[in-house]
Formats: sequence, C-alpha cells, structure tokens
Amino acid sequence: MDCAFIHYCGGYKYQLARNFWIHLPIKGREVVTDYFTLTKDGLLTIHAGYAWDGPSGPTVDTPSFMRGSLVHDALYQAMRLGLLPQACRKDADMILRDLCLEDGMWPLRAWWVYKAVRRFAAPAARPSHKKQIITAP
Repeated sequence: MDCAFIHYCGGYKYQLARNFWIHLPIKGREVVTDYFTLTKDGLLTIHAGYAWDGPSGPTVDTPSFMRGSLVHDALYQAMRLGLLPQACRKDADMILRDLCLEDGMWPLRAWWVYKAVRRFAAPAARPSHKKQIITAP
C-alpha cells in the first residue's frame, strides 16, 4: 500500500540544477549528507537538486550574491545538523563575503552582508533552527 501522506519542508526559493564544487579553507573535517559533501582537504560538493533560500534578510537576490548564499546555506545546514562545529560560523561568514566580492558585489555591500550575518545569523546555524517537517494532507 502507498503512503497516504507527504512529508516536506518549506522555505526554499532556489534549486541547484547541476553539481557545484569549490575548495574552501575549512580543512580537516569530513561531512557527508544526501545533499552535499565536504572532504577533509576542503572540497565542498553540493549536489544537483539541493534547495536553498538564497540571500536572506532585507536584500535583493543579485547574481553576485547567489554563489555565496548557496555555499553559506550549505555550511550553516552542516552546523545545524551537528556535522560542523559552531566555531566554523565565522569561516562560513567570511567565505560568503569573499565569494560575493569575487562575483562582483560592490565592496561596501559585501561588508554590510558580512556584518549582518555576523550580527544576526547565529540562530540559523544552531540545531534548534532545523526546518520543520510538514505533513499533508
């Protein structure tokens, strides 16, 4: 018999169409999930189909913000899942800033983005901030 219910999470705006990989300065830790992997030498691979909410807060989703928001969301998700320590949050925030700058974000905006995540984003990295699973019907 088929299951009569679906279980899903809300809050996502974007879905990765192809695998994405990047070398990060976060070394010595191995993270493996269905959605992304981080090797001990710092290679982060985010798999096609990964969903994320894009840039958060009072901001505009611009091309210079998308790659940084993708990597930042994956790293914060790893912290929420307890797969990376909370001590990695500052690294994740600096990586966000650096990727935004590499992708052409105006330096003053990248500075504000960095300051905003340092000031306001800590709860999003905590295990208590996991996405709620919704059941329907």
